Amino acid sequence: MSRFSVALQALRSLARTPSLLNHVIAGDVGEWQRRALAHAGRRQLTAKGLPMLPLAHFLSPTDTTVRPFAFREGGSLPTDLLLLRALARRVPGCRYLEIGTWRGESAANVAEVAAEVFTLNLSDEEIRALGLPERYIELHGFFSKPLPNVRHLHGNSATYDFASLAGPFDVIFIDGDHRYEAVRIDTKRVFEHLVGPNTTVVWHDASRQPGEPRWEVLAGLLDGLPASAKGQLVQIENSLCALYSPTPLPAQVPDPLADPATWFEVTLTPVSR
Repeated sequence: MSRFSVALQALRSLARTPSLLNHVIAGDVGEWQRRALAHAGRRQLTAKGLPMLPLAHFLSPTDTTVRPFAFREGGSLPTDLLLLRALARRVPGCRYLEIGTWRGESAANVAEVAAEVFTLNLSDEEIRALGLPERYIELHGFFSKPLPNVRHLHGNSATYDFASLAGPFDVIFIDGDHRYEAVRIDTKRVFEHLVGPNTTVVWHDASRQPGEPRWEVLAGLLDGLPASAKGQLVQIENSLCALYSPTPLPAQVPDPLADPATWFEVTLTPVSR
């Protein structure tokens, strides 16, 4: 039987029995989990994910506001943005770089507390080549383009000349393509060109939801992380982020059934242009 016939038969089976898709997805997740757990010996990784650290560990009394936040599809959680702001605020004259701009919410949030913000996204031509609409292109950088300390870079992170940016940076946020190979390459190249002894690196969507690892992303970042990177990898509780710290952190084995040790009060203030 040809590969095409096999694929067609599989699709027919899924159409007749949609629940079979759960087995396909579960098998894929299991394979990425096995790939990630190959690093368990040197990265304190378990079947529950990376060691867990509460978001509150990074917050100061001034880290209470996320601004702007659109509550729209494809964005970060408010807690993800609060983490980035807190990390940047901790470094005087912070230089921040992110891969993946979208509406520019993360760049705009960090720009309030950092000296320099660089955000890299595909060029308009590269986005058009993917068949995406013009309106999608126009929305990139919606919040960050007006800000004077944000520099918008254009290119593919797999080939961009990172050496031209005169690193290292203090905080780096990897939030581009979340497929395994893209995460692996972004991680490898960032650590080769932009990470210094005091750089903190954050990966977005390293969890499907807070406390639930996204194993394909974890496998990519673990395979891309150089052996020379001696810092600590953790999941940030209350967020979708994984974090590399150049210094030790008091993280613990994750327990998804533990009582919440920290929770938050949320105040919403609508803002319009």
